[in-house]
Amino acid sequence: MKNYIVTIARQYGSGGRLVGEKLSEITGFNFYDKNLITLAAQKSGLSSDALHTVDEKATNSLLYTLALGSSSYNHGIQNVNLPINDRLFVVQSEIIKELSEANEGAIIVGRCADYVLSGKPNVVRVFITADFNHRVEEVMARHDLNKSQAEDLIIKTDKRRANYYSYYTGEKWGKADKYDLVISTDRVGNDGAAQLIADYIKMLEEKNN
Repeated sequence: MKNYIVTIARQYGSGGRLVGEKLSEITGFNFYDKNLITLAAQKSGLSSDALHTVDEKATNSLLYTLALGSSSYNHGIQNVNLPINDRLFVVQSEIIKELSEANEGAIIVGRCADYVLSGKPNVVRVFITADFNHRVEEVMARHDLNKSQAEDLIIKTDKRRANYYSYYTGEKWGKADKYDLVISTDRVGNDGAAQLIADYIKMLEEKNN
């Protein structure tokens, strides 16, 4: 396959990360999720532990503009007066852009990657969803929670992800028209979702050739 960048946004409990990992096995593309924090720490000199605590959490400033190529971009990364959330978003966005320009395929989970790479022709934007009850069962099993605890965790996590996306992009998280594919894993499973994405990329390649 050619060097496509697949961005995966996901509802909590839908298996988005697992879909990405399976897609990496199918395509050979590099997979990026929490390892983006390690790369961000190396690039910025910030503490990896500190970055993990603020990953995909918004603050109250308007620094998402730095991710769009502002002349103050690099200054923003190094500015110690910025909230660490914003510094992480800026440096992760820079890394995501670098990945999109490298001569290799990549799969990026979360981090507003679909928005950061707006206008890039080699990007496939995916949203992974699932029926709420299915997600509850998945989260109960994954974290050994009761039903009420799992429901509460799903609602809070999805709200946090929606707020993060809205804050840094000014757009609504999960709108179907923002994505190339919206896939329900409760219907096709994680492996099936990954195969659908791989098939979609093959169709793009055939069309472009």
